[in-house]
Amino acid sequence: MSTTQTEKNPSNVQKSSPRAEAFKTFMKRLLKNKAAVVGGLIILFIILVGLIGPFLVKTDPNAQNLLNKLQAPSKEHWFGTDNFGRDIFSRIVHGTKLTLMVGFLSVIIGGVLGVVLGIIAGYYGGTVDTITMRIMDILLAFPGMLLALAIVSVLGGSLINVIIAVGIFSIPAFARIVRGSTLQVKKLEYIDAVRALGASDIRIIFKHILPNILSPIMVQATMRIATAILTAAGLAYLGLGAQPPTPEWGAMLSDGRTYMHNASHMVLIPGIMIVVVVLAFNIFGDGLRDALDPKMKQ
Repeated sequence: MSTTQTEKNPSNVQKSSPRAEAFKTFMKRLLKNKAAVVGGLIILFIILVGLIGPFLVKTDPNAQNLLNKLQAPSKEHWFGTDNFGRDIFSRIVHGTKLTLMVGFLSVIIGGVLGVVLGIIAGYYGGTVDTITMRIMDILLAFPGMLLALAIVSVLGGSLINVIIAVGIFSIPAFARIVRGSTLQVKKLEYIDAVRALGASDIRIIFKHILPNILSPIMVQATMRIATAILTAAGLAYLGLGAQPPTPEWGAMLSDGRTYMHNASHMVLIPGIMIVVVVLAFNIFGDGLRDALDPKMKQ
């Protein structure tokens, strides 16, 4: 009985060891990149603030007190107050959830549609590939901000429409990356072997191709979140994003531009938050790309 168990154990170890070793190698590469580690820690902190911050900060972000308007940062108001006497710290904390929601949801929309279109175009090729990629080229011909601005102008200014607009302009980036990766993977011999065994196209795509192209998708998604947050803040700054009194960081920038000279904290604090979050996602995405790239030296 013990002999049987010892015979089984080595096989189990052998089956699990490739994935375990690959994960260990990935973590070693990622942890060696100090900038990526810092970026990841900042992202985790921001996510925690967005999730639990509104429950810890009891001050209503929309509560007005005109007697305390334009107050500088103090013990009572850590980030000061705005032109309506609202506590900026409370608005920043509550706005974190909205900022992350825009970034993640828009990337999910763009990622899902882009991956589906890209993998279909790359796998089937021919007319399907030509038509799909020409549509992507048309979308890429417009600057991302301009395309999102046009979409929001048609749909109307709201947080939901901003998510839809940013998601649409994110589709071409995912589609092109996934198409290129699919073209490489489908040429491998084991794909021909699976097809010869009678596997359907859907099984080949989702069982054998998609798992092998997840690395560039993950990197693109991480860095695209930063672009989505920046674009959403720009649209809100122009008055086409979250509508007052929603405590969205871009809208807070728009509210504070009139008071830049006598209450600069109204612009500096939300601006610094946007820069920190965007920078964190970018440097973490760079580190993730280096860690997932098998050609990088350990």
